[in-house]
Amino acid sequence: MATIDLIVLGIIKKEPLSAYDIQKLVEYRNISKWVKISTPSIYKKVIQLEEKGFIVGHIEKDGKMPEKSVYTLTEKGEQEFKRLMFELSGKKINFFLDFNAVIVNLENLSTEDKKLCIERIEEQIREVKGYMEENLLLKENLPEIPKTGLAVLKQQLILAKSVEDWIKSVKDDISQ
Repeated sequence: MATIDLIVLGIIKKEPLSAYDIQKLVEYRNISKWVKISTPSIYKKVIQLEEKGFIVGHIEKDGKMPEKSVYTLTEKGEQEFKRLMFELSGKKINFFLDFNAVIVNLENLSTEDKKLCIERIEEQIREVKGYMEENLLLKENLPEIPKTGLAVLKQQLILAKSVEDWIKSVKDDISQ
């Protein structure tokens, strides 16, 4: 998947890291909240990128810690990073929201069950919005957080607020 490739290549472009360190950085930056990426996919992707010659690993040992492979970008990897940046930035944007499968099937439920489903979606939206607000407060003044990362976090918060407003209108329509 091109998105995961770009995330991993971009992280390694910034600094040489092990697959474990990449995975920890993805967790710390909450990348999996806005891009479909999992821990196993990171490890698989590192292997694939190395097999394709985009990254190269070298073994490092730090004190009594076990050996680990630390990856750096190759010239071919630099080219692939740039190619993916232009490919994905020019790609049609789609918003996939799993709960839309519930929305399009609401008419098959009783009014009571419709309201319950909407309330459950509304609660999940409130939860994710709260998480985004809290995360933004924690990170917006930290100098080590890239401005581009904060921009994505702000984008996600705006989207959550928009979906929250939209679900309220759906809820009102169902109540009528």
